[in-house]
Amino acid sequence: MKGSGHARPAPSALEDVAARRGIELLAARYKLDGRQRAQFETILLALADDERAPTAVRDPARAVDVHLADSLAALEVDAVRGSHTIADVGAGAGFPGLALAVALPEASVSLVESQARKCRFAEVVRAGAGIDNAHVVRARAEEWELGRGANDAVLARALAEPAVVLEYAAPLLRIGGSLVEWRGRREAAEERRAAAAAEVLDMELVEVRRVEPYAGAHDRHLHVYAKTNSTPDGFPRRAGMARKRPLGRGV
Repeated sequence: MKGSGHARPAPSALEDVAARRGIELLAARYKLDGRQRAQFETILLALADDERAPTAVRDPARAVDVHLADSLAALEVDAVRGSHTIADVGAGAGFPGLALAVALPEASVSLVESQARKCRFAEVVRAGAGIDNAHVVRARAEEWELGRGANDAVLARALAEPAVVLEYAAPLLRIGGSLVEWRGRREAAEERRAAAAAEVLDMELVEVRRVEPYAGAHDRHLHVYAKTNSTPDGFPRRAGMARKRPLGRGV
């Protein structure tokens, strides 16, 4: 979706030297251009300037690691780099979806979030940074009918336990599409429940990739699942049931 018709982000006034250096390192690592670097600076400024931003990490030097670098780690997954339609479920302040929309300008990225306050913030940041290939969807994942079967990739960062995330993601993916879930330290019991849920949902674990998005990051993993068949009848269950009665409970 690159093109001269795109609005450019507002001129940057980011003065934090460490944050600017962090963006330069990310640009070199992922081959990002000047416009993309400017968009990242605008995102960091929005976080720093808005006391009501729905995140505890607003300092630019920290945010470049915790939000931008951590989000861009998904570019190491082939399925993400090759996606045309991406849904960030439980997008919150807009991560990882906004960062990946900047890095993947040819992809259409949906920021799916149910809370109005978070949606308003993500929309302000999206518009201010000129991220024209992203759009905010105010909806619960289970109730987003337009997204069903429509996405090459679903992303989830710090959203819920894996079995719950799998249930959110499966109906939104096309067959062959991928769920990429950000997690920290691996937990055997959690992964057993996820495996049981994946079997019910016709999802298959492809890999668990350890990533180090920034110096000092510990126990960061991307869990990648592929959708192998049509989502079984009965899914998605009505809103709230995935959390109330997670698949795989008791395994």
